[in-house]
Order: sequence, then C-alpha cells, then structure tokens
Amino acid sequence: MKLSLHEVAQAVGARNDITVFPDFDLGNIEFDSRKIQAGDLFLPLQGARDGHDFIDIAFENGALATFSERDLGDRPHIWVYDCLKSLQKLAKYYLEKMDAEVIAVTGSNGKTTTKDMICDVLSTTYKTYKTQGNYNNEIGLPYTALHMPDDTEMLVLEMGQDHLGDIHLLSTIAKPKIGVVTLIGEAHLKFFGTREKIAQGKLQIADGMPVGGLLVAPADSIIDKFLPKQQNVVRFGENAALSISDLSEYKDHLTFKTNFLEKEIYLPVTGKYNATNAMIAAFVGQKLGIAEEEILQALAHLQLTKNRTEWKKASNGADILSDVYNANPTAMKLILETFSSIPANPDGKKIAVLAEMKELGKQSVVLHNQMIMSLSPEYLDTVIFYGQDIENLAQLASQMFPIGKVFFFKKNDQEDQFEDLFNKVKEVLQPNDQILLKGSNSMNLGEIVKRLEE
Repeated sequence: MKLSLHEVAQAVGARNDITVFPDFDLGNIEFDSRKIQAGDLFLPLQGARDGHDFIDIAFENGALATFSERDLGDRPHIWVYDCLKSLQKLAKYYLEKMDAEVIAVTGSNGKTTTKDMICDVLSTTYKTYKTQGNYNNEIGLPYTALHMPDDTEMLVLEMGQDHLGDIHLLSTIAKPKIGVVTLIGEAHLKFFGTREKIAQGKLQIADGMPVGGLLVAPADSIIDKFLPKQQNVVRFGENAALSISDLSEYKDHLTFKTNFLEKEIYLPVTGKYNATNAMIAAFVGQKLGIAEEEILQALAHLQLTKNRTEWKKASNGADILSDVYNANPTAMKLILETFSSIPANPDGKKIAVLAEMKELGKQSVVLHNQMIMSLSPEYLDTVIFYGQDIENLAQLASQMFPIGKVFFFKKNDQEDQFEDLFNKVKEVLQPNDQILLKGSNSMNLGEIVKRLEE
C-alpha cells in the first residue's frame, strides 16, 4: 500500500490534527490484529467484538498507527466518525491514485469462476490482481483494493449482494471501466423478495462506471428495464451478440466455439455454464487487447477457486463431483443437467446427494419442488436428499424413481441426521460410481466429500 499516515488522514477527512504525529509510510491495512505486521495500519471494525478492544494488541504486534472512532491522545491515530466508511473512502481514493483499470464481476451464479477466468486471461499480458477468496462485500472489496500490488495494471473485483444497494456502494467505490453480470438467479431471494429485485440490484454495477464503459450482461428480459443508457451494453446468450456453438461436454473438460474467436476453446472443467463464463472472459480479454492465442492458452490452463465444481476421488475409487460451496435453484438445475449429460462409468451408477438451498424465503419449498424437472431415473440411479424445505422434493422424487432409490434425511431445529446421511452415502457408493454433491455451504456437504476422500 503506497500511502503515508498523513495522506491517509487527509484522504478520509480525519477529525484530529494528524500533523502532531510524524509522517511515515505505511505497510498494509488490517482489521484483524493477529495479521498485523511491523509498519501496518490497524482498522478496528465493529463485529462480534468491538475492534477498538484490540488496538493495544495491534500496536504490540507492530502497528505504526490505527484508525479510531475515539480520541486516543498521543498514540498515532486517525480519528474518524466511522471506521468502515473511512475504509471505503480510502479505497476509492487509492484506486484513483493508482490508476489500475477495474473490471467488476457480479451475478447470482458464476461470478467467482468468471472472475478467476478473466484474471487468468488478463495475466498473460498485464500485471493483474483479483479478489481473494470471498472478499466481495463492503469490507472485502475495499480491503482487496488496498492490498493490490503496487504495480497492478488490471484489478478484477468480485461484487456480491445480500440487499438492494450493496452493488451500488461497491460500484461507486471501484468505478469499474468494465462491468460483467453473469446471471440473474434466485440467490438471496429471502432478502429481495423477487427475482426482478435481484436483477435491479445486480445492474447497479453500472452506477459507478464511466460514460461509455463496457457492460456485459445476459440476454435475459428481466434486466431490460434496468440496463444503463450511458454505457456500451453487450448481451450474451442464444441469438445474442455473444454466443456459443458446437459445445461438447466430457467428464473433466469441454470444448466449444464462440462467434468472435476463430478457434475452438478448450476448458479443463465441466459444465456448459462454465463455457458461458469462459466466453465472457475471452470477450473481456479481447476488448483489452489480449491476443487470441494467449486467451486460448490461459483458458486451457486456468486455475479456479476451490470448492466450485470440482472432480475428486473417493478412497474406494468412485468419482466425486463436488459443488458444495453454495446453492440456489439455477445453480442446482445447471449442475444436475451437467451431471446427467456426462456418460456413466462402465458398470457404475450415478448418485446425486442434494442438500437444502438456503435464503430462498417464503418461496423456498416451491423452488425446491421445481428441481423435480431436473431429476430423471433415465440418468440417475439414486438420489439422496438432506434438509428441511427439500423434504417435499424427496417425496415427489420417490414417486418417479424405483423403490429403494430415493432417501431423505432431516436437518431442522430438532433433529440432524447428518451421520445417517453419511452412512447411507458410504453404503450405496461403489468403486465404479459417480456421485454429485450439491447444497448450500451451511449444509456441510463438504464434510461428506472430505470423509469420502479419506
């Protein structure tokens, strides 16, 4: 972070006279006192504990100064009204100072994967940095901006939303030159009420973009009335400006063509939704001057954030398709389509373990029930359900599948049959089988994957 104490104080409008402290260059900014290293600036935030309680520890660990919402006397500090808002204000200032070009990515599904793909493509030509992990909110995004390397030319920022207005805030901090909306699904429907409200929130990615900036968005009519008029909007999807053809899916990779690159794209991951993500990354790369051969090489060797769609091996030799980081109806439908389309192993079964999708609000049971359209005995041998709002779906599936091929295990406030779930999975899974695990992160299917691997 190329900032000095006095510069930070001036950028955020410190309440105290910072000149009473000597000016010095700062290291990183950290809100976790355990991560403080010599020369850092501490940021005390309000969480389960008040970050101000850890100021002493931060100084002991080497902090040169701290933000504070109270006067700390002769200790080097930047006195502000609100530490979080000061972090955001500082990040906005820093992005303008460093002049890295910002590419922002949001969407109900695929934003992390698309962010990773864009970063890999841009890294072939530019010094590129991206959102680390899930640092995509009002704390994580400014933290990412302030932690980018000094020589960063391209900054790829992921933007998440839980409530309407979240993306507006992030966009006005980052001021992206290019914005990407991957998909409008049902994530966080509990907080938004309708898919239209979700679309409205996602399209706020354009709020901080300059006039003439590039916005890449799906050819989904639900966003039409929210499209900005001052940006260059390019739509993707069937019969849109950007489209995919000749898609072939395999167990561990896929190939496809686009209508703007001459050669076929090879992608070392499965799922036709990943073809769309890769197409977006390729288009962004092309717009930023990346040669086609560089784009193709980057996508052929891409490294994705873990716990997204990922093939693993069970200790007995069975193939595990793990997609346990998060879930909503669109994501579950897409992964079930992919899993069903992949050829089964010789003499092997296909098993799906589906856990409850969270944060769907009053429509939760109905949205779970709609997954029945993606379940077919023609492609799946056994389906195992886990949760509460997913019970009706299990009952519907039991009417479609042969007796003894559908199982349901409870998880509610009174009872959690997680161990029974694991024992059933272990019982039915044979060495030649393929098994899909999909559910919200809080349903802990990742633990099932881990145990199967062990």
